[in-house]
Amino acid sequence: MHKTVLLNECVEALAPEAQQPVQGVFVDGTFGRGGHSRALLARLSETAKLVVIDRDPQAIEAAQALAQSDPRVMCIHGRFGDLETLLPAHGIEQVHGFLLDLGVSSPQLDQAERGFSFMRDGPLDMRMDSSKGETAAQWLAEASQQEMQEVFKDYGEERFAVQVAKAIIARRGQRPIERTLELADLVASAVRTREKGLHPATRTFQAIRIYINRELEELDRALEAAIKVLAPEGVLAVISFHSLEDRKVKQFMQRAKRPDQAFAGLPLRASELPQPLLTDVKRILPHAEEVKVNPRSRSAVLRIAKRTQTDWVDSPFWGIR
Repeated sequence: MHKTVLLNECVEALAPEAQQPVQGVFVDGTFGRGGHSRALLARLSETAKLVVIDRDPQAIEAAQALAQSDPRVMCIHGRFGDLETLLPAHGIEQVHGFLLDLGVSSPQLDQAERGFSFMRDGPLDMRMDSSKGETAAQWLAEASQQEMQEVFKDYGEERFAVQVAKAIIARRGQRPIERTLELADLVASAVRTREKGLHPATRTFQAIRIYINRELEELDRALEAAIKVLAPEGVLAVISFHSLEDRKVKQFMQRAKRPDQAFAGLPLRASELPQPLLTDVKRILPHAEEVKVNPRSRSAVLRIAKRTQTDWVDSPFWGIR
């Protein structure tokens, strides 16, 4: 069963407990199996709305089951990176809370046929939306050594990216690489030293998954869209599980909090500088007890921020890029 990470912290940030149920429109951009959504619904009023988005068909099936029992829930099958077009298409112009729980979910990892795990034998798929796009096996069969090296290094921070890429090129010259355990064993033979507690294929699998699903690009687009649709005092909450994601979220929130820094040194008056779009930026880590109960939460980082009253046109977004 999937254990929802930082559940109480997320819900309290998005919909603080009060005497009256919380009003407004909220978005769970990564429904998964609905842990955060269900807890959030318990805080929302009968007239509130919860929009749930996921690109995984199995997750949307679970979301639709929830929507059948709760009319406040609206389901959208799509990428959270398309938020700026998905919400208006469904009549949503402004939201009061936006949540992203990044990365791969436990059900995706635990189902061998999805191809995400190096611990279970299955087809090398790795697509978040298994109904479309290129599989990991297809990419490995066509990518050049240089392309693979760059992906492993940039998205997996793999020190042995060159060795892993060479091993894949050599193996696919003999036969296609189509199974997860075959790739995991091949990577293990190419990685000379292992980090304590980390499987040698961890970084390679992470890199391929991120690349295949364009996860970092999707995150960039989602953050840009979220800051536009958030209502004043609306909350942005993002859970990440590795440094690449967390670095993007951190830098985005800091720039939105201090957009004037992009103009440091220019002869501009204070009144001419862009005003903050986000405030109350915070970083929250799981407590030791949660990590003990759910080891997968150990690398989780929750970053939250609140939208200011500043109008979008008064703080041009190019000033915080």
